[in-house]
Amino acid sequence: MEYKKLLKNQAFVNGKWVQATAGKSFDVTNPATGEIISTVPDMTREDVRHAIDAAHTAWPDYRALTAKERAALLRRWFDLIIEYKEELAHLMTLESGKVMTESLGEVAYGAAFIEWFSEEAKRTYGDVIPAPTPDKRMVVIKQAIGVVAAITPWNFPLAMITRKVGPALAAGCPVIVKVPSETPLTGLALAYLAEQAGFPKGVYNTLTSKDSGGIGKELCEHPHIRKLSFTGSTPVGKILMEQSASTLKKLSLELGGNAPFIVFDDADLDEAVQGALVSKFRHNGQTCVCVNRILVQDSVYDAFLEKFTKAVQGLKTGDVLEKATQIGPLINQKGLEKVQEHIKDAQTKGATITTGGKVKEGLFFQPTVLAGATPDMLIAREEVFGPVAPIFKFKTEEEAIQLANDTEYGLASYFYSQNVNRCWRVAEALEYGMVGINEGLISTEVAPFGGIKESGFGREGSKYGMDYYMEMKYLCFGGVQ
Repeated sequence: MEYKKLLKNQAFVNGKWVQATAGKSFDVTNPATGEIISTVPDMTREDVRHAIDAAHTAWPDYRALTAKERAALLRRWFDLIIEYKEELAHLMTLESGKVMTESLGEVAYGAAFIEWFSEEAKRTYGDVIPAPTPDKRMVVIKQAIGVVAAITPWNFPLAMITRKVGPALAAGCPVIVKVPSETPLTGLALAYLAEQAGFPKGVYNTLTSKDSGGIGKELCEHPHIRKLSFTGSTPVGKILMEQSASTLKKLSLELGGNAPFIVFDDADLDEAVQGALVSKFRHNGQTCVCVNRILVQDSVYDAFLEKFTKAVQGLKTGDVLEKATQIGPLINQKGLEKVQEHIKDAQTKGATITTGGKVKEGLFFQPTVLAGATPDMLIAREEVFGPVAPIFKFKTEEEAIQLANDTEYGLASYFYSQNVNRCWRVAEALEYGMVGINEGLISTEVAPFGGIKESGFGREGSKYGMDYYMEMKYLCFGGVQ
């Protein structure tokens, strides 16, 4: 298969493909079949320090490149990602279990961040401030923050890298990417394409390891790392924040979610069903912005439940490499057990299964709908991270907002209504960093992605994305005659 050209079994540090200094490695398996795809280095904190030294050494020359030169490097990388989109998608599907259609979509989505920030590199404007006295001139400029560490999750093995390193590289920052142990191969393939694009040695580095805690601690505590961007769980984000305190590192944390999806009685039910379907079951429910709670107004509850259950029954499970397949496997046994735990808890508290609810084969679990969900259930408080859709009932708009906001998380939220006044009221009242209004898919490179409350802070993508990788400097010129 052509994807094997991109299949790398070494890490990439300082422009070289390397093994772990300790000589250890680990297997990468296909969650759909259980087969071993490849073996990659199991690196240690010593390996991290080598990468940090390389990036720190590369920083002065890289930040000295003009914005136009950095933009050209990013554009070449973008072109290569698009050229190899089929191969990247194939590799992603093998290691993550993401169905082929979604993998192709992620390659396009992820590449869009590189294209976007190749353009934004030339637009890091400053300001001229009117001076308070005639003898002064006052200017604000923006400069690259320094070496950036990116710790990325397994569920989006390409896009979570490009969304972080795109703005960093555009700003003039060398990067160190710690790819997830479940899905490292896509990240290594990206490193290979970055090498082909011509980034100078030390500017782009990719590490593989099973020791996520040790690697993360080194990245947090090392003084040469000036910025850390992490996507993952809230508990881990809190640990990284605590570990970064000693160096007052700049952080971007995109953490857990508990996304509500509200269906009001004036919604277009057919559109709401389709919106909930794509938002809930994308990557088998294993995304941070997936719908976790579907809240439906009592007068349309039965109608929505019937339509939604029928739509879920029509989802196709099968060979993840076939483009017609819509549902793949869960990432591992732990993920499968969590899904089963949430369903069992919900059933003991009164929920009923209208479709699904069983293991199909291996890590494949039937898409499931739970009717009669209530706030006291485990699935109402935690991310299920699987193909289970609990349906809650509410009476009034005020109750819907209260239920939606009754969580420590604040990443993504969604609602459907045809009433423009209600749309404004509810959108402003929802305590989330992102709100989809009559839309179930909201992620794009041109809009700021991120959450509030315990879903983290910082924004990725959009014109705002560059600011998190730059420092603002004020220049005051005195004695001007």
